[in-house]
Amino acid sequence: MSKKYFGTDGIRGRVGEYPITPDFMLKLGWAAGMAFRKMGACKVLVGKDTRISGYMFESALEAGLTSAGADVMLLGPMPTPAIAYLSRTFQAEAGIVISASHNPHDDNGIKFFSGKGTKLPDELELMIEELLDTPMTVVESSKIGKVSRINDASGRYIEFCKSSVPTGTSFSGMKIVIDCAHGATYKVAPSVFRELGAEVVVLSAQPNGLNINDNCGSTHMGPLQAAVLAEHADLGIAFDGDGDRVLMVDHTGAIVDGDDLLFIIARDLHERGKLQGGVVGTLMSNLGLELALADLSIPFIRANVGDRYVIAELLERNWLVGGENSGHVVCFNHTTTGDAIIAALQVLMALKSRNEGLAQTRQALRKCPQVLINVRFGGGESPLEHPAVKEASARVTQAMAGRGRVLLRKSGTEPLVRVMVEGEDETQVRGYAEELAKLVTEVSA
Repeated sequence: MSKKYFGTDGIRGRVGEYPITPDFMLKLGWAAGMAFRKMGACKVLVGKDTRISGYMFESALEAGLTSAGADVMLLGPMPTPAIAYLSRTFQAEAGIVISASHNPHDDNGIKFFSGKGTKLPDELELMIEELLDTPMTVVESSKIGKVSRINDASGRYIEFCKSSVPTGTSFSGMKIVIDCAHGATYKVAPSVFRELGAEVVVLSAQPNGLNINDNCGSTHMGPLQAAVLAEHADLGIAFDGDGDRVLMVDHTGAIVDGDDLLFIIARDLHERGKLQGGVVGTLMSNLGLELALADLSIPFIRANVGDRYVIAELLERNWLVGGENSGHVVCFNHTTTGDAIIAALQVLMALKSRNEGLAQTRQALRKCPQVLINVRFGGGESPLEHPAVKEASARVTQAMAGRGRVLLRKSGTEPLVRVMVEGEDETQVRGYAEELAKLVTEVSA
């Protein structure tokens, strides 16, 4: 069955536009509470990022959940992966995050975690959607849920993050600039790195409800790059608004993306004999990552874009490490979902073990030139199914003999075909991309 409300990462949209409205959130809380209660006694944790609409939706969800007989534990502003972790430690039936991740303040959304700290199974999301289409009822008064607040949530999560590095680890002597995106990491991230001995300079940690992700964080790296150079720091770390994405900046001001971070973490685990299998990337992971891992005899497979699909592939193969170039990095040896702080700590551990700076340790990964051309088409039959396009794509792939790749895909939001070619020779790559784009244009006419 297709889902009406749930996308690949919960429910998201513009605040005030259906379904991101208070009345829908009330009904969603009730539907979720009813679905979770089918598993028995029901305790649900609710956390949020720092956007102003979080107060409104927190209240609406709380009312809906309690009306269904679910007990609610409020966490306040906390990173998304913290809610996943605390859902496990409090043995809750579920965790709910009110967040639109890296989007601006006028968007918001809802993410769910199971009591195991994982994404909800499809059957449970479908059950919630079915309940949303039924009349809302209220349990009898004696069974209405109770609400409490977890006052030490930040401290618990800080200690959990620190536990992902060996006891006694110290980053003393390392100067780090941290950009918290005026988001959910604004309290916990500086504490984690300071308590592990680093000298920390903090940017964008004064949330006012409206400035989350506003010219800061992992989607706007300029301020962090400038601060790293001005502070003569060893590196910079940028989080997104809800703390599940991380990008870095080396001492020269160069951006270090999710592919780089994934390689650094995987190589370190491999060298210590703790990798367990291979690495999961996505269709958009740079070919250079695949080739660099192959040089180390580390298996690599690609999932569809989205951390949900990366996690599914990791679970199926019992592998530990995966991620996206956008900065979602999953370290299953420490937690159950993408966690920006934990991923950053694993990178720092790798630097420490190699006694190298970030600029030096990333050099073994050489990014391949990538050319992306968007071709507009008028709807109807997809040009990707045309025999001539299929033949040309296969021919180009064969010509690059395993040292390049072709990705043709339709946009999910516009009538566009995205033609992407990657390889080691930029001139060759551009020629192939233009050839394929011209063919797609011709068969679309």
